[in-house]
Amino acid sequence: MTDLTAEMVQRGRGPSSQDSARRREIAREIRSARDRLTSTSGLERAFDYELIKIYAQYRAGAGLPQALLATAVAFAAAFWVPLSFALPWAIGLVASVALTMSLTRRFLSLPPSDVSVKRWRRAFVATEFIQSTSWALMILVGASAAQTFILFGLVIVAAVATMLAATLPAAAAAALVPLMMAALALLAQSHDMDTMVLVVMAIGTQVFFLALGRRAYASTVEALQSQAEKDAIFGELEQAKANSDEARRRAEEANLAKSRFLATMSHELRTPLNAILGFSEVMKNEVFGPHAAPSYGEYANDIHESGLHLLNLINEILDLSRIEAGRYELNEEAVELAQAVEESRHMVGLRARSKGQVFREFVDETLPRVWADERALRQIVLNLLSNAVKFTPPGGEIIIKVGWTGSGGQYVSVKDSGPGIPEDEIGTVMSSFGRGSLAIKTAEQGSGLGLPIVKGLVDLHGGTFQLSSRPREGTEVVVTFPASRVMDTLAAVDLNGEEKEAAPIKRSKAA
Repeated sequence: MTDLTAEMVQRGRGPSSQDSARRREIAREIRSARDRLTSTSGLERAFDYELIKIYAQYRAGAGLPQALLATAVAFAAAFWVPLSFALPWAIGLVASVALTMSLTRRFLSLPPSDVSVKRWRRAFVATEFIQSTSWALMILVGASAAQTFILFGLVIVAAVATMLAATLPAAAAAALVPLMMAALALLAQSHDMDTMVLVVMAIGTQVFFLALGRRAYASTVEALQSQAEKDAIFGELEQAKANSDEARRRAEEANLAKSRFLATMSHELRTPLNAILGFSEVMKNEVFGPHAAPSYGEYANDIHESGLHLLNLINEILDLSRIEAGRYELNEEAVELAQAVEESRHMVGLRARSKGQVFREFVDETLPRVWADERALRQIVLNLLSNAVKFTPPGGEIIIKVGWTGSGGQYVSVKDSGPGIPEDEIGTVMSSFGRGSLAIKTAEQGSGLGLPIVKGLVDLHGGTFQLSSRPREGTEVVVTFPASRVMDTLAAVDLNGEEKEAAPIKRSKAA
C-alpha cells in the first residue's frame, strides 16, 4: 500500500499558488509569442493597431498648425520667386496636409475590428511621402540668397515629420527621403564652402531626427507593453476578486449549512442520548435488582461511559462552533481564579491518582477576583488540566502556577512531563481535531478540540494563549487575563464593631 504524503494531499486539493502563477506566466509568454509571429511589426498584434492609432491622433491634431506653417512658408518664398509660383505651391502643400488629415480622421472613425493594419500602414506611408515631396519642392525657389531659408525650412519639416510619425518608423523614413534628396540637390548646386557646410549640417540634423524618432518609437512600445501588463494584472485582480467573492459566498453557505447541521445534531443526538444515559445508569446501579449475569453490569457501565463521551464530544463541537461564529455569549461575574483552578484540579485528581501522577501547585492565594464568565473559565482550566493528565505518563509530574503578570493581569500556567510536541506540529494541535504524532502514539484518544476551545474562550476574554513545548520534555500552556479584568479590593470597613470582609469592585478599563 502506498503511503499518503503531504505532497499527494496538496495535489489532491488542486495546484498551489506557485504552480498557478507559473502556469499563468507560461500561458502569457505563449500568447505573446504567438501574437508576435502573426504580427506585421514583430510586436503583439494589439500593439500594431495602437501604434497606428497614436500616429493618426498626432497627425489629426497637428493638421491645422501644419496648414498654417505651409501657408506662411509659401508666402515667405514670394520674396524670391513670383507669386504665380508661390501660390500654387501653397495650395499643393495645404492639399497634402488635408489629405493626411482626411485619412487619419477616417481611420479614427473606424472600429478596431474593421481596420486592416497592413493597408492603413501603406496608406499613411504614401501620404507622408507625398507631403514631404510637397515640402521638398521649396528647393525650386532657386535664388542663392534663399538657400539658408530653404535649409532652415527643410530642417523644421524634418523635425516635425519624424516626431509626428515616430510611432510608424516606415512613415518617418518615407517622410525624410524627399527632404534628404532636396538637401543633397542643394549640395550639388553649392559652390561656396559656407553653403556646403550648412547643407551637410542640415543632412546630419535630419539623420539625427530619424534616430530620435526611433528612440521615441521604442519608448512608445515600452509604454504600451507596460500598459498591457498593468491591464493584465488588473484583469487578474478582477478575476481573483470574482473568485474570492464566489468562494466567500460558498463559505457563507457552507457555514449556514454547518450551523443548521449542528442545530439538528444537537437536538437529534441529545434526545436519544438522554435516554441512553438514563437507562444505562439505572442498569449500572441495578436499581430494579441485580443482574442475572455479572457481565451485564459491565456492559451497562460501558454504555454509560460511551454515552458520556459522546455527549462531551457534542458539547465541545457546539462550543467551538459558537466561538468561531462569534455567537458565544459571556455571562460575566466576579470569579476567583485560584478557586476555579483548585476545583478543576480536584475534578481531575482521581484520574491523576490512578496513574500515579503528582500535582505541584504554586498559587497566589491573595489574588483578587477577575471579571469573567465562570463557566468558560472553569472550562479553560479543566481542559488544560485534562490534557496534562492525559499526556503525562504514569508517575509523572504536573506543575500548576497561578499569579500576577508583569502588566497587572493574572495568569494560569499548566506544565506536564509528557511526550511534548515538535515545533512543526504546533499548528496542527491548535487546529480543530488536530493531534500531534507523539501524542497519538503515547496518549489516550481524544477529540482534538480542547486547545482550540481554550484559545477561543481566552480570546473572548481579551487574554493571550501561549503554548511552548519540546519533544520528550513536556508541554507548558500559559493563559493570561488582561489587567482590565482584574478587580480592585476595597479596604475593610468597621460597622458596629464588626470587621467586614473586603468587597471587590470592577476595575475600569483605564486602570
